[in-house]
Amino acid sequence: MSAFVRFITVHKKLTNKIDYIIVGLGLAGACLALQLLKRGKRILVYDTPSQNRASSVAAGLFNPITGKRIVKTWKADEMFSYLFKFYQEAESDLEIKFFYNSPLYTPFRAIEEQNEWMSKSADDSFENYISQVTTEPTFGDEVNDPIGGILLSQCGFINTGIFLNGVRELLLQKESYLEELWLEEKMKTSDNGVAYDNVSAEKIIYCTGIHALQSKYFEMLPLKMLKGEVMTIKTTKILNRIYNRGVYVVESGEMEYKVGATYDLVNLKPGVTPEGRMELEQKVKDLLSIPFEVTHQDWGIRPSTVDRRPIIGQHPIEKNVLIFSGLGTKGVSLAPYFSGQLADYILGRGNLDKEANITRVKSLYSKFH
Repeated sequence: MSAFVRFITVHKKLTNKIDYIIVGLGLAGACLALQLLKRGKRILVYDTPSQNRASSVAAGLFNPITGKRIVKTWKADEMFSYLFKFYQEAESDLEIKFFYNSPLYTPFRAIEEQNEWMSKSADDSFENYISQVTTEPTFGDEVNDPIGGILLSQCGFINTGIFLNGVRELLLQKESYLEELWLEEKMKTSDNGVAYDNVSAEKIIYCTGIHALQSKYFEMLPLKMLKGEVMTIKTTKILNRIYNRGVYVVESGEMEYKVGATYDLVNLKPGVTPEGRMELEQKVKDLLSIPFEVTHQDWGIRPSTVDRRPIIGQHPIEKNVLIFSGLGTKGVSLAPYFSGQLADYILGRGNLDKEANITRVKSLYSKFH
């Protein structure tokens, strides 16, 4: 059945009253949809797949130890135990394979870094994440690691394309998905909920990434457009783990790996660039000790924030209009945990994390107070 026929079929059968509308089916929208369905709620997702570039081109990497200084990521202890359970349950519910647990190796750049991690490896707060700290070449047949590196556990990746398609198919089966451009001017809000065409719902949640800035409700949010370019490479050797130093190298097929990503806050023009390819190629050469061939290049715009925290919660005036955005480069790690928190909040079962709550955004609140 074509997407158009499925759209017409769903539209005719659509019931007028549902619990929640979700706009957007990137990582945020897909995880939130699963959370609300699991809680027995009736939802309808409006989605334009072409707007999900950041989610669909991502390598899907999750890693509890990140950054230039290789530090434990924010809320790692809470998020990583949660994401394993969430994605494994989603695989079972969707009856597809998209979640891969894999060790990750980061070569050291300097002796000082090596010494620092030798010390940290004895810290109990890191014991769940560090498999090994080495001080000499360990995987030199694959990467350049003259002074060793750190081998991490609780890492891996999801195939974002397979995951998003799986959620979309589930929603279609439940007659809860419309491939239709969301037109905000057609929405009416009241104290009792929201209405759109022939649909009424208690609340609406915007999961539209950077496109939230086009909404009259969220145009004041401090979302930053962060362009990222990625490459796909082929190697002559199977890599047995994820590598990450300057760029990540994550499996995407047989002897095929996704490499990325660039971080560009200035050149936001759609499309790939020669500069992006040169940067990625050089970083791969610095990291890998084996030959590779570039087979593809892609790009996306991520919704980032200055404090690198997601933005979740309800509009300061329109209490039935909510948002889930700002996941940045760590969407695969952040989306499960915070979609669960947001789902419980919507149902009156819990509070939002203060560091992620939209109430911290003074620019939005000053507009209405």
